[in-house]
Amino acid sequence: MEGDLAMLRQLIGEFEELLELYNRSPHYSYRHLQSHSQLLQPPPPPSRYPPRLCLISLDDKSAEDGYFNIRMRAGKPGNSKMVEPSKEPPPAKKSRKENNRGRLLDADCLTETMDNRIWKEFPEDLFEAVIARLPIATFFRFRSVCSTWNSLLTSHSFSQQCAQRPQTQPWFYTIAHDNVNTGAIYDPTLRKWHHPTIPSLPAKLIVLPVASAGGLVCFLDIGHRSFYVCNPLTRSFKELPSRSFKVWSRVAVGMTLNGESSSGGYKILWVSCDGEYEVYDSINNYWTRPGIMPPSITVPLFLSFRSQAVSIDGSLYFMRYDPDGIICYNMVSGVWKQFIIPAPLDLSDHTLAECGGRVLLVGLLTKNAATCVCIWELQKMTLLWTEVDRMPNVWCLEFYGKHVRMTCLGNKGLLLLSVRSRQMNRLVTYDVVSREWLKVPGSVLPRGRKRQWIASGTAFHPCLTASA
Repeated sequence: MEGDLAMLRQLIGEFEELLELYNRSPHYSYRHLQSHSQLLQPPPPPSRYPPRLCLISLDDKSAEDGYFNIRMRAGKPGNSKMVEPSKEPPPAKKSRKENNRGRLLDADCLTETMDNRIWKEFPEDLFEAVIARLPIATFFRFRSVCSTWNSLLTSHSFSQQCAQRPQTQPWFYTIAHDNVNTGAIYDPTLRKWHHPTIPSLPAKLIVLPVASAGGLVCFLDIGHRSFYVCNPLTRSFKELPSRSFKVWSRVAVGMTLNGESSSGGYKILWVSCDGEYEVYDSINNYWTRPGIMPPSITVPLFLSFRSQAVSIDGSLYFMRYDPDGIICYNMVSGVWKQFIIPAPLDLSDHTLAECGGRVLLVGLLTKNAATCVCIWELQKMTLLWTEVDRMPNVWCLEFYGKHVRMTCLGNKGLLLLSVRSRQMNRLVTYDVVSREWLKVPGSVLPRGRKRQWIASGTAFHPCLTASA
């Protein structure tokens, strides 16, 4: 009798473990039976248009003004699908004693896993390969483990390992409108803001990020006199030499790499509205005037200083007005080209962007009292803009009847949009490949409460080994 009872208890215990493993309840409700019956039904016919997907996370603590963290996929307006999380009761809170006991158990398991008898045989040359593939934020935490790991930033072999790593999503270096001397970096992978300090930048000047390449960010003071190059992650810093001649008007700036990484050097181009331009080469460390613009390019250039230059295969593209179009400079051959491209009607605050060699246009489309963010792609055969996507209508309704302004950052396939008016301030990212719109938590300065809206900034690919 006792043996049967023990067997029964063991059977009940295994059954309970099985239920916990699959997170199921032993009592099946009508909702469970209904969900199973729905799985047996044939799937609906496919739609002509990709559906919109809205995921509302009620647990996101970075929501602003009552707006939840919403992710939407592009598609035909009206086909949006909203998925709400299941309304299950929240888990019971554990006491501090139970939490501490759990931490001790986890530490014991970790000690058993990281057995020194096993890990002492791990080849030393593989440590760099593994660490190079860690997330950027994780690497900076691991630098405090030992002096060897801390010195990896200056290791040539570690630089080669980082160069073999595929590029991740770009980060964004931004400047807020009322804190121009303090930068903020947004990591879209962790959806987190960082507030680094670059002590080498002049404290008494307003310095703005104007271009980037290979993990380096180019800064220009508001007087358009001095250039600086910096790696915001490692604080590698360099002040560029003075230009060969003074230009007191505003200039547009672009930046490219000489090779695949910053180890091969980089070049910076500035061009003014009167057609003057110079090129800086980091290998030679001086500015040069390669020539003059050809007469086929209309001068003066009414350049769009809201739109940063787009870099594609060693060429820089700048937006211009009157006539509307794009001017292009090849950093290798030194040849200028001009493309007259009529802009879409009722367009404002538009900027150039790039993804996979495609030239994109991002702007606000306003008609009557309705405003929407639209994406266009340049058709190379016809030299016309074709609309490829627009912000979901449910978000555009926020802009109705308001005087809306927009700042767009990013030309590497991921865009960061700052859309604002007197009554609202929204930060949104747009993934060009997946056509996904995602609301971003607002940037708040340390020890501050006021959310910032972006005045200027640039996208850059984070690189631990990029040196100015």
